[in-house]
Amino acid sequence: MKTETGQTIRLDDYRPTDYAIETVRLDLKLDPKRTQVTSTLSLAARDGTRGGTPLTLDGDALTFVFAELDGKPLSPDDYVATPDAFTLKRPPEGLFELTIGTETNPEGNSALMGLFRSSGTYCTQCEPEGFRRITYFLDRPDVLSVYTTRLEGPKDQVPVLLSNGNPIEEGELADGHHYAVWHDPYPKPSYLFAAVAGNLAHISDTFVTASGRTVDLRIYVEPGKEDRCHWAMDSLKRSMRWDEVRFGREYDLDIFMIVAVSDFNMGAMENKGLNVFNDKYILADPTTATDTDYAGIESVIAHEYFHNWTGDRITCRDWFQLCLKEGLTVFRDQEFTSDERSRPVKRISDVRTLKAHQFPEDAGPLAHPVRPQSYREINNFYTATVYEKGAEIVRMLATRLGEDGFRAGMDLYFERHDGEAATIEDFLACFAEATDTDLDTMLLWYNQAGTPTVTATSSWDAGSSTFTLKLTQNTPSTPGQSEKAPMPIPIRFGLVGPNGDDMEVERIEGAEAAADVLLLSEHEQTVVFHGIGARPVPSLLRGFSAPVRLEADTDTADLLFLLAHDSDPFNRWNAAQTLAMDHLKRSTEAIRRGDTLAADPEFIKALETVATDTGLEPAYRALALQLPAESDVFREIATDVDPAAVSKARTTLKGEIGSALAGTMRDLYDTLQDDGPYHPDPESTGRRALSACALDYLVAGGTDGAEELAKTHFDTARNMTDRLAALSTLAMNRLPSAEPALEDYAKMFEGDALAMDKWLSMQAMIPQPDTLDRVRELMDHPAFSIANPNRVRALIGAFATGNATGFHRADGAGYHFIANIVIELDPKNPQVAARLLAAFRSWRSLEEGRRTLARQELERVAERADLSRDSSDIVSRMLG
Repeated sequence: MKTETGQTIRLDDYRPTDYAIETVRLDLKLDPKRTQVTSTLSLAARDGTRGGTPLTLDGDALTFVFAELDGKPLSPDDYVATPDAFTLKRPPEGLFELTIGTETNPEGNSALMGLFRSSGTYCTQCEPEGFRRITYFLDRPDVLSVYTTRLEGPKDQVPVLLSNGNPIEEGELADGHHYAVWHDPYPKPSYLFAAVAGNLAHISDTFVTASGRTVDLRIYVEPGKEDRCHWAMDSLKRSMRWDEVRFGREYDLDIFMIVAVSDFNMGAMENKGLNVFNDKYILADPTTATDTDYAGIESVIAHEYFHNWTGDRITCRDWFQLCLKEGLTVFRDQEFTSDERSRPVKRISDVRTLKAHQFPEDAGPLAHPVRPQSYREINNFYTATVYEKGAEIVRMLATRLGEDGFRAGMDLYFERHDGEAATIEDFLACFAEATDTDLDTMLLWYNQAGTPTVTATSSWDAGSSTFTLKLTQNTPSTPGQSEKAPMPIPIRFGLVGPNGDDMEVERIEGAEAAADVLLLSEHEQTVVFHGIGARPVPSLLRGFSAPVRLEADTDTADLLFLLAHDSDPFNRWNAAQTLAMDHLKRSTEAIRRGDTLAADPEFIKALETVATDTGLEPAYRALALQLPAESDVFREIATDVDPAAVSKARTTLKGEIGSALAGTMRDLYDTLQDDGPYHPDPESTGRRALSACALDYLVAGGTDGAEELAKTHFDTARNMTDRLAALSTLAMNRLPSAEPALEDYAKMFEGDALAMDKWLSMQAMIPQPDTLDRVRELMDHPAFSIANPNRVRALIGAFATGNATGFHRADGAGYHFIANIVIELDPKNPQVAARLLAAFRSWRSLEEGRRTLARQELERVAERADLSRDSSDIVSRMLG
């Protein structure tokens, strides 16, 4: 088996570079196949570097042209230049200037890292190590430099020339060429460098900062798509204002630009002053974008803008500290959406994402700490653990310290580390100092992998009016970490009395407690609540106050009580999920035995109560009515999973609910129809979500006329949200009307790539074993391109991660198909290939037959000669 993945980088080996790069002057003469890059670096040895220490700069597949030192050509004896490095053998003392010329082929760059050309537009992606594909450099986050960039090219081909910072010069040249010069006054690492050039249109606006400065705002897109950018611009302006109010952070340049491109490995990139976006997260109008798209644009716009301070002005010292910018900024964008929309709905949505992606990561062969201790390929650590779990750690800090304490810590962090490359220790020290709190054990959350399980057992003593809660925590072994220390776990709680209200507590013994939060800091703690005159039902982990698995001794009656009465919206929703999950697990086992298990009528009745409670937000009701996904059930069963039995159990339960509540769902559906103009506001979005949920239950329950109702909903839809909801109901339930509707959709949106992505994804996720044949056929459709990451994610990714029935076919054909795609893609775009491999992350939890077939495919990938570091790293960890 091939396991060589290159050099292992270790956190313990960190040391500053021998040289600092104070300024960078870049000159890019753009050409599709031979772009000439001239970089002039102003360097100086750092304190402690011995005179004459060789300087080695990183490169990656570069074509070296020339080198000069202080304006004079270097002799070949003075340096060594290879495609992957440039070494100046004897640097002079003091400050010196090194100029290097390289050539690169943007059109041939299918990896989409460094400088590439897509649909006629030049674009860069430099995080994490793409800048070395443009020019030789100390390509790491702790080398901060001031950049001045000159771009030159034929004006008829690249009329727009953009880079970081503020524009300082532009002009015409001979032969129809022109140039533009940009200067970024704020020192930044190379991964934040950006350049874009092409035939682009834009929309403009302005924003007046809190201090009265006017900032020019621009969003660049392909000509003809300007009308689909207005929601993105609105989201940007709201993000800028929110960051001023919530965190006191004001924008610092004269201009802020966003460019949307169609070929992009990531969602977006926060390059200083020039964000580059996958056009999926910019373009929106009611005809082509769903409510989910609008919310996604709002969130990603906010995330990348918030990076201006948490990522750009303060960056991470090394890639081991990646969560310092990503986890923190995810928390900030989550808070923005919570304030803009609905805090309970947002919290539930974020926890669903965490459990669907990060919990399985923690439980499988790819488990790693939020701050790993080593890596072989940094591209593979842009993970749910770093982002989503990293955000949860920040949230735990906010929960422990309170709103004022958290803001004081953030203020100190911004003040102390502005313009620096910081560490997790730097971050935590600011909160500890600002609030006089010992936070040393919080480092365990960053350094230990795995999801802790908190077990809670309780008892009430009428004689002493006390309620006792015994809490234990245990974190399972993960690759490379067998023993785990107890971590500080904030548990927000309430004790719900017989009347449904939270009970007053006289005092608490056995745990550090502040207001409604207990701190579980040992392996085992006993907490006693005094003044409890009746048996309460404990409501624990309110708001999901820590990223843990909770196993409590609440029975079905307690859960039904919480579902009806809990004042915490998250735990009310979670009670419904727990009841459904318990049934699905038991039903799956019954199906494997050849038996059946009917749904609890009391549970269905409780769902009906939630569905008809007009005091609850429509979006919240829609979430409460949704059953756990098949992947959620896989995660909870954990071992010897039979995907076919899980799928049948879920389909059966959904049908039972739909049949039992047919009248309620029809009334709900009829009440929610709206003939007014489309708005992506929270209330309207929630109504459409609840309407779609009701329609789906009607069809799943086999209600008379439900298929016709769904087809009419599709035919008369006046926005993409309603149209896609109806189409999904028809397709996922495999109804006869689905195929004609899919054909009609394709005719409506032929040529619109983002709309057709939805069409590809929907078909890829149809829960049938023969969907694999459909996916193969769709790979020949004009809407699909193996060279475009969005198309690959839409079709292949959706099949691998969103279709348990198809991917986990008993004959292993789904595994074989994805392995073949990985092998095909890996030489062209290693990042996309490696991320597809993540579909196998839970292979060890499958039943023996599927587990054997999945392993065979992973071994086949691992044996490939010349497998990229990205894919080799993933597959070796999968099999290790």
